Order: sequence, then C-alpha cells, then structure tokens
Amino acid sequence: MNDLRVDELNCETPLSAAAESVTPPGSFFVRNHFPVPPLRAEDHVLEIGGDVRAPLRLTLDDLQARSPAGAVVTLECAGNGRASMDPRAPGTQWRLGAFGTARFSGTALAPLLRSAEPLPGAEVVVFTGADRGEVEPDRTEAFARSLPLADALSPAALLAWEMNGEPLPADHGFPLRSVMPDRYGVDSVKWLVRIEVRAEPFRGFYQAERYRYLGEAGVADGTTVALMRPRSLIGYPTAGETLGEGERITIRGSAWSGYGAIASVEVSTDGGASWRQAGLVEDAPDHGPTLWESDWVVERGAHQVVARATDEEGNTQPLTGVWNAHGYGNNEVHRVDLEVS
Repeated sequence: MNDLRVDELNCETPLSAAAESVTPPGSFFVRNHFPVPPLRAEDHVLEIGGDVRAPLRLTLDDLQARSPAGAVVTLECAGNGRASMDPRAPGTQWRLGAFGTARFSGTALAPLLRSAEPLPGAEVVVFTGADRGEVEPDRTEAFARSLPLADALSPAALLAWEMNGEPLPADHGFPLRSVMPDRYGVDSVKWLVRIEVRAEPFRGFYQAERYRYLGEAGVADGTTVALMRPRSLIGYPTAGETLGEGERITIRGSAWSGYGAIASVEVSTDGGASWRQAGLVEDAPDHGPTLWESDWVVERGAHQVVARATDEEGNTQPLTGVWNAHGYGNNEVHRVDLEVS
C-alpha cells in the first residue's frame, strides 16, 4: 500500500488486487478524514433518533442479536483518479488504488429505521461517525453524511461489524459502520454512533461544502456525489511486468458501476487504436466487481493496454479525464504502459 499522507492514514490498494474478487483487509484502501477514534466494542452504542416516534439506543450486542445480513460490496473513494486531472484539483492525490471489495456482514438498516417510526415529512437520514476534527480554522465537526430516506431504506443498506469474516479493523470502522452499496465510499460512514432522521436538509461540511460536483461540463453545479461511475481496472499485467515476445498471457481485471451491472468491457493493447471484447466472468456479486479477462499473444515493442467498461444503463468510461473543481468522479480509462523485448 502506498501512504499518501502522514497526518491521517490514506492508503491505496495495489492495482494487482483488481484481478481478484475480494480484497484482503490489509490491502484494502484507507480513507480517513480524521484520526481513528479509540472505540471499544463492549462500550459502543448506536443512537437512532431525530424526527421519529420511537428513538432507539442499541449496543453492539443488541445489533448482533438481530437477523444477519451481508453482501460482497465494492467501495471506491470519490476522489479516485484525482492525481491525473489537468489542471490539478485539490485534495488527496489518489492515483487509481482508492478501491476495494469485501464481504461485509452485519444486519440490514431498513428494519431498524422502520422500528424507529419516522414521522410524516421526514426526508433525509444523517449518519455520524465518532471521528471529528478541524475542517477549517476554528471550525471542528464530526464526520457526517446524509442520504434521502428512500435510499437509506434500500434493502441493500447494511450496518456492518465484520469484514471478510473478521471484526472490522480499526481503519475500516471498528466496531460499527454503515455500508451503502453502489455509492461512493463517502456514504459508508465508519465508527458509526448516530443515525438521525430529519425533515430538513443536512448542511454539514462534508455534505454541503464537499462531495459535490462543481465546474464539470454537463453536470449541474452542486450535484451531490452519489453513485459510482463505471470503472474498469487492469490487475494484470501491471506497469513494470517482464513479458517475453511471443508469450501468451491473459489480461485480467475487474469492473463495477453504481448505475447497474457491467454489460461489457473492451480491451486495447495499442493505446485505444483498436478494441476487442473481453470475456466477463459469470456470477458477479450484486454489489461487487465483474471480473473480466482477455487473451493476448505478446509482441515485441512498446504497448499500452487499456480497459473500458460500459454498464447496463449505457454509461461508458471516457477516454480522457473528467475534471471538476474538487476532483471527484474521474473515471477515465485505465492505461498500462509496457515495453516487451
């Protein structure tokens, strides 16, 4: 993993993990806005309140006594790909490794929200973590994000305490986090301590002042960062691989989109001058990656391997970078340069 900052831990997943269906927690990317809060499972309490008739206060034992639920979910930071933007956008300069896939286990969120009985007129749900810090000089806030109530009631939304069959690591939200499949990772709040149902919009820093698209062609200013745009990554070969002329290899990778299932992945070995369809591995998880592969007989010389995904809604990765003021959602195609001798 490549450490990108030293004040809070922000690390990338090795791109070779894109050829695998699940990412080990130790290789799974980390995006923390503030230092990890020191929490204990035996003391942890989740409050569900706000505009509800029946507020809830639940320990981790209370939650773990409920019906279990889980899913394989791909999470991606909205800033993935920011480093290649031109001109440079501010923020953590992610290359392409701000992604990861895990089996998250816990319990479904929707039954808990219904048990709290949201009042008429309730429209949004705010998720607040135990982490907090200075977002501007002399301004301190807890990390919090909101979703429309209808989205929070999705059957896929989870409250999770396990990752790949083990308790959540501290960097991934121990002891409790929300997991919102198909949405950028910012909406899956770690170290979750409070869920608040509200009638009015939430105006927290990371809702109203960040994680909104500004200055992007074709996107209304102020549009909230939400569903993941289609992305395909090449897991093999990676830059620097030693390949021999005449060698037959299988180019492998994975693709995902928050807008729907991956319909196709195209692969080029000449920088996009020509394309061929990759084979999609069957039985992709509902909220995880679609693995793909394409055979190639390696030829001498310089090559650029490129992968481009299209989802079932017709959304296709652009060949060149997508720019906006905060550097979100840049899902341009992945390119791997190789020299074969």
